[in-house]
Amino acid sequence: MLDDARREPDEESVALIRGLLGQVRRLEIRARHLAEDMFAGSYRSVFKGAGIEFAEVRRYSPGDPISNIDWNVTARSGYPHVKQHADERQLTVLLAVDVSGSVEFGSLDRRKQDVAAEVAGLLAFSAIRNNDRVGLLMFADEVEMLIPPEKGRRQGLRVIREMLHHEPRSRGTDIGSALEHISRILTRRAIVFLISDFHDEGYLRQMAIAARRHDLVAIRLIDPRERELPPAGLVELIDAEDGSHMLVDTSSPDYRAALQNVLAYRREAQRQEMTRRKVDVIDVPTDGNAIDPLVRFFELRRRRLR
Repeated sequence: MLDDARREPDEESVALIRGLLGQVRRLEIRARHLAEDMFAGSYRSVFKGAGIEFAEVRRYSPGDPISNIDWNVTARSGYPHVKQHADERQLTVLLAVDVSGSVEFGSLDRRKQDVAAEVAGLLAFSAIRNNDRVGLLMFADEVEMLIPPEKGRRQGLRVIREMLHHEPRSRGTDIGSALEHISRILTRRAIVFLISDFHDEGYLRQMAIAARRHDLVAIRLIDPRERELPPAGLVELIDAEDGSHMLVDTSSPDYRAALQNVLAYRREAQRQEMTRRKVDVIDVPTDGNAIDPLVRFFELRRRRLR
């Protein structure tokens, strides 16, 4: 027994460990470079208003937002006064990542979960570069792992490592439950990136509650086969979460067009429902550059804030 405990790892195990470490290292390097080169200044300028603290009350000046008026002080003094807030020096970022069965899907060379890891790594190192705290919550039909927000490169590496190598315990999806958990654990306003393919229902109420408390951004992972099916004849579709089967005839142009229209309608309806609840939406396709949609989002949001 003692000999077994002291036995050196075999070559296959050593190769596997080296491969995993190399994967973490490659993603870290890519995420750090993108955070430094492409997102320099954008992250802080876009999210600097997410965490604010009260600074003082001062007399109203032309151009001040009416919503900032302190009516109690105004009534006592007889002159309009506004509340002045200052940006918190440190923000909290939480990456809430779906690890259910459907995100294991990938029709080309990249799965949704691979793209999710790349996006999460980029956002994590963008936060760390700005000396902000970043945490990770992974969920399926329940919360499977929580890494509390912390600062530093080691925290970024931990987030990437867990994203790449976590083995989900369940295949179902419950976004509403994850959002409820987030509302319980985050006592102060934070930036929450919810990364999922959103193959779920019944979570909009919890999303509205979370969006009122936090700066909530939904990142939708979209595979090309979810936009359009190829003419491949009879195809058996298997639900990655509940295992149900369905046989479809993809050789029919009418069927493919009808399915494409239904999927497009659902995506747009979902976007509108999220937007109504003050949630920003970023669509990240798995067959393209995952970074471009984030860059466009940062630019559009910066313009909107101006």
